[in-house]
Amino acid sequence: MMNRRLFVQSMLGLGAAPFVTAAPPKKRRGPSLIKPKRLEKGQTVGLIAPASNAFENESIRFAMEIVESLGFKVKPGKHLFKRWGYLAGSDEERAGDLNAMFKDDSVDAVFALRGGYGAPRILPMLNYKVIRKNPKPFLGYSDITALHQAIHKETGLVTFHGPIAMQTWDDYALAEMKKVMVNTEAPVVIGAPPPFEVSEGKVEAVNRLTRIVPGKARGGLTGGNLSLMTLLMGTPYEPDFKDKIVFLEDVGEKPYRVDRMLTHLWLSGKLHDAAGFALGKFTDADPKGTSLSLEEVFMDRLKVLGKPAIRGLMIGHVAKQTTVPMGIQAELDVDAGTLTMLEPAVS
Repeated sequence: MMNRRLFVQSMLGLGAAPFVTAAPPKKRRGPSLIKPKRLEKGQTVGLIAPASNAFENESIRFAMEIVESLGFKVKPGKHLFKRWGYLAGSDEERAGDLNAMFKDDSVDAVFALRGGYGAPRILPMLNYKVIRKNPKPFLGYSDITALHQAIHKETGLVTFHGPIAMQTWDDYALAEMKKVMVNTEAPVVIGAPPPFEVSEGKVEAVNRLTRIVPGKARGGLTGGNLSLMTLLMGTPYEPDFKDKIVFLEDVGEKPYRVDRMLTHLWLSGKLHDAAGFALGKFTDADPKGTSLSLEEVFMDRLKVLGKPAIRGLMIGHVAKQTTVPMGIQAELDVDAGTLTMLEPAVS
């Protein structure tokens, strides 16, 4: 799996409470919320590579077969097989494919081939008017966080932080996607650790929940990859944390770098704005020597805020991955260990 931090470093020169009672829903700032139509088998999915590409064409064909295995037809982007170094073609080509898929009436949904690096570069080139006039489910994660944040902020469209096409979807990931993008029931719990059968001498070791600050919070969902959320600060696409449940994940980031990014969000006042924090997986953190642990970093940076916060939900760079809808009202219950969608994400 590609380490996104190395891409960001090379391009930007960077180193790597008590119970909370929810306030009544506040008037949404910016464009009104738009829910795309639900996914149905037989629909056509536009497949694009808005960031990095696969190293081999066969991996792209694998991704197309994955989408077909889900019951969809595949329409590849015009530049899907293009490459320019670590990018999947030029900025104009990648932005053009995304714009074209939203404009194309024969395309019902848009899936990202993969993440990697490059999505932030195309944000000024997206046709947000076209996207708003042609709302469709848009799915991906990691570097795709930049697209989720920009599209949602500029158009109000609910987009989906979830699996990419270039991966095998296990039963958990498939079921979670269907909860969010196929079904229209609510409320529904998302991101809970998969069932584990406790027996003598055996308890869950991998998918554990750490309760950082107890309590409940309600608000719209926003978030994604921590590195990308930090990168967008100070830009026209800066994430809005106000009264939101903020979900975060990352991969390949050592504790001191996670600390640095959270500190940046803390100094900017963003963390103080949030209603609560739903942390997912921070995989391949690789702490060494005298490093603080990730647990210590999260406790130190978030506990003082007194906002309900939990760590360990199935969000991020893991096979058993949930799908999180941007902008949908949700409730975080730290004591119960649940993140619950309070309304359907699709129409």
